[in-house]
Amino acid sequence: MRDSWRLSGIAVAFLVLLRMAIGWQFLYEGLWKLNTLSTAKPWSSAGYLRAARGPMRNVYRKMTGDPDDLHWLDFDAVAAGFDAYKASLLAKNPDLTDEQKAQLDAMVDGPPQFSVRLDHLPQGLKIDGNLKKVISFDPETKRLIVDGKMHLLPKERADLQKQARALKSASADDIKRFNSAVDQLFKLSSHLSYKERLAILLKIDPERVGLVYRDDKTKEVVEERKGKITEYKELLSRYSEELPKARQAFEVKHLDTQWDEIQKLRSDLVAPVRALETDFHQDARKLLTVDQLARGPVPEPWTSQQRIDHMTIWALIALGCLLLAGLLSRATALAAAVLLLSFYLAVPPWPGVEDLAETAGPEHSYIINKNLIEVIALLAIASMPTGRWFGFDQVLSAAFRRRRSVPQQTART
Repeated sequence: MRDSWRLSGIAVAFLVLLRMAIGWQFLYEGLWKLNTLSTAKPWSSAGYLRAARGPMRNVYRKMTGDPDDLHWLDFDAVAAGFDAYKASLLAKNPDLTDEQKAQLDAMVDGPPQFSVRLDHLPQGLKIDGNLKKVISFDPETKRLIVDGKMHLLPKERADLQKQARALKSASADDIKRFNSAVDQLFKLSSHLSYKERLAILLKIDPERVGLVYRDDKTKEVVEERKGKITEYKELLSRYSEELPKARQAFEVKHLDTQWDEIQKLRSDLVAPVRALETDFHQDARKLLTVDQLARGPVPEPWTSQQRIDHMTIWALIALGCLLLAGLLSRATALAAAVLLLSFYLAVPPWPGVEDLAETAGPEHSYIINKNLIEVIALLAIASMPTGRWFGFDQVLSAAFRRRRSVPQQTART
């Protein structure tokens, strides 16, 4: 009976070959993914994790840090990112001049004020009412000034110029100079800081944010029109509620269609905000001198997604090398099995979970797929000393035996 459990030489050879084949697959996958990080299309597990199904869906999606990109729809979070980049730029370039710092501050938060040169106001002109809150004239510095947070609106410009033209006591030259200064001031104040542009996207744009109509007297909400951001969040919530209940094929197909719509809406909402951040980084770097640019780009903090991607890549490379070398083969095979099992559980081909034929490529699987088959193979390898049959485990084992034999021989003598 014992003989029936003994392995033949050819069985040993194939088991070693199986270990090395899986090791090569791990190593190549890891190196290929690592190589893409320096290309225009770096590999990322984001799509796979975001599309996770099954009982552990939320666990896998949370690995990305922000699976639904809600961070990009939060004004305070994105604005904090602008401030963090500005702080990093200042830390990397402590030799920035006062002028560069002022330009950087104005780029992020806007200047304290906009002003143009004007010797004096036209005789008889008074800036009062609501206009006084926005624009003023400083006779000491001889500047016409607009508050940096207010900006000059087209109607306000038109009102000022109309008021100046109606003056009877002022000279034509004074009126002309004043109107020209107002035009310059309007042009200057029309430039928005990056935070103001961000506020338009995430706080003001009615198509994205929606509209709320309130009663002038009671201030109660009379009517509310939802924007795309609210619609996106509601669709996400509804999808999360319906996903665990889907059992029939038509229900799964309906949810897949709904998911595609959600992703399209996500892209429409997030893309302009991402583009705004990219523009800010580029414009900030334009303020630097050649010597400052030579120091390289500002280091950006790693995201949760980047960390999980690099952990996956280096785990594949390390496990692949160890399996190929037959070093710590049993522990390595077990670790590799756990890694592949995590891939399997992210999108398991279980009944009622999803139709893999449509969502995961050409493979048609039911309960068991390639990942699970490889997990079983690795567990089989972990149960046998393949590294001692062919690998560095044999070297370690021989060295350990020699080390143990020395004290024993000494004791006998």
